[in-house]
Amino acid sequence: MPTMVELTKADKPHYTDGISFVPTLLGKNKQQKQHQYLYWEFHEEGGRQALRQGNWKLILQKVKSGEPTIELYNLKSDPKEHKNMAKDNPKKVKELRQLIDEAHVESEIFPFIGLNQ
Repeated sequence: MPTMVELTKADKPHYTDGISFVPTLLGKNKQQKQHQYLYWEFHEEGGRQALRQGNWKLILQKVKSGEPTIELYNLKSDPKEHKNMAKDNPKKVKELRQLIDEAHVESEIFPFIGLNQ
C-alpha cells in the first residue's frame, strides 16, 4: 500500500507501518528504506506466527494452543529450513519472540487464544 500511496501522491494512512518500494522500482536501491524485521501470521492450523530478522527466521506453530512449537532457522546456512536450531539458540529464540510479541496486534475478529502464555 505505501508504494501505491507514493505513486498516486495520496495521503498515507496512519494504520500502516509499510514501506514504499518506489526507490527500488526506480533503481535507486541506496535510498530504499528497510524494515528492522518482517513479521507475519496465519490463523489456520492452530495459528502460526513468523518473524525474519537478517539471516534468522523464527516460526511459532499451533499458537492458539498456548504451547506453540518453536522453530528457528539460519537462512544463510540453511535456506531450505531443514535444521531447527531453536534448542541450540535459546537467546536468539527469546530475542525474536519478544519482537513477535511487540509486532502482533490482537484482533477481536481473529484472536490468538493463548498468545503470550
